[in-house]
Amino acid sequence: MNNRQKGQCAVALWAPIAGRYQPTWESLDTRPLPEWYDNAKIGLLIHWGLFSVPSFGSEQFWKDWKGGHPKYVHFMMENYPPHFKYQDFASQFKAEFFNPEEWTEVFEASGARYVILTSKHLEGYAMWPSPHSWNWNVKDVGPNKDLVGKLASAVRSQTPQIRFGVYYSLSEWFNPLYHLDREAHSQSNEFVATKVLPELYGIVTRYHPEIVFADGDELDPDWYWNSTTFLSWLFSSSPVKRTVVVNDRWGSGTFCRHGSYYTCYNPGVLQPHKWERGISLDRQSWGYRREAQVKDYLSINELISQMAETISCGGNFLINVGPSADGRIPPIMEERLRQMGAWIDINGDAVYSSRPWTYQNDTVTPGVWYTSDKDLNLTYAIVLTWPSDCQLFLGAVQPSEETKIFLLGYDPPDVESKRLKFEARPHGITVNFPDMSEVRSKWAWVLVMSGISPSLHS
Repeated sequence: MNNRQKGQCAVALWAPIAGRYQPTWESLDTRPLPEWYDNAKIGLLIHWGLFSVPSFGSEQFWKDWKGGHPKYVHFMMENYPPHFKYQDFASQFKAEFFNPEEWTEVFEASGARYVILTSKHLEGYAMWPSPHSWNWNVKDVGPNKDLVGKLASAVRSQTPQIRFGVYYSLSEWFNPLYHLDREAHSQSNEFVATKVLPELYGIVTRYHPEIVFADGDELDPDWYWNSTTFLSWLFSSSPVKRTVVVNDRWGSGTFCRHGSYYTCYNPGVLQPHKWERGISLDRQSWGYRREAQVKDYLSINELISQMAETISCGGNFLINVGPSADGRIPPIMEERLRQMGAWIDINGDAVYSSRPWTYQNDTVTPGVWYTSDKDLNLTYAIVLTWPSDCQLFLGAVQPSEETKIFLLGYDPPDVESKRLKFEARPHGITVNFPDMSEVRSKWAWVLVMSGISPSLHS
């Protein structure tokens, strides 16, 4: 085994020298998770790029078309000239209706606490004026706007409670330098030294993202990407060293093993390490699709259900939106985000800064997920289906003489009536709900319980 196989792959000579955290996973894994991320719970991922121009099939349009997928080949034959190239889409990417202030207002209305923009997808097109993506960035060809910079500025100036982050694909499907490195079995790293690392250091230094979401890493080992070198600098010397978080996609073998949070999903089970569940509002694609139908989009009930399950199991919930090439968030996606925000406005106590409870879901009644507030000694039950006869049995809850139960969004004029009546059972508790018409929440309902304990019979 040569030195490079041991992790000594050459780096760009200008790479900053790391400080406190050494460029080893043993050292990097000791860094505590910044508290803001665990408290935030809800984030947005914005998949936007040249794939938004054809807006057909999925965000992997170029790969599938060039790979000969019949669906994409037929689409291009029917709608574009014979010699049309993917690069020709760049001149059609104008973002003429992009209004970062309007986007930010939607983000705020959604209740999200962080937003991540694709700075570069696997197609390699840079959404900022990267000097290392010559003639393949938003300044040289396309909208002539710094899309990353404009959105970062709007988010920070309008919504200081929302953190800004970037998605960055390490690999590029058809970059010649990357393919030369791959042909050399990762024993050369021209692509990393002249493209990936300069862009990563540059985008962090220029825009100060507090999330760096890496992707496209899985075909090559972390030492090829020089991931630990970059992360050592990011955590030790970068402008965001105290607040930045990263995911677990930094080379083959790092998935679900290294990173501030993991993106391997195991819904329904409490995880030992902080994790994040990413879903797209469009079930078929992460990017915008003009051919999408209403049935392809998640309903608000599905969205809240997945969010409750995720948060109850200690995860953060990342919701993907795919804007159109002209810079608009599709109305159906905006509607879902605003609906989610309306629900969080009422029930956010069970979401923000919450922690998992002893049980994640109820042991008897399906569709009930628990969170807790350790400081206030409160337990929340997120109820996805209104109980029949307005009576809900909870098998995981044991009441006491001090038990008090309230329903968020239920505010009768008589303050004493706010407390819900309940009855202790041999193996749980039955809670009496008010009339549904008297409750403001529309899609799911949250009980706030104090003076209870986990049922020993569960």
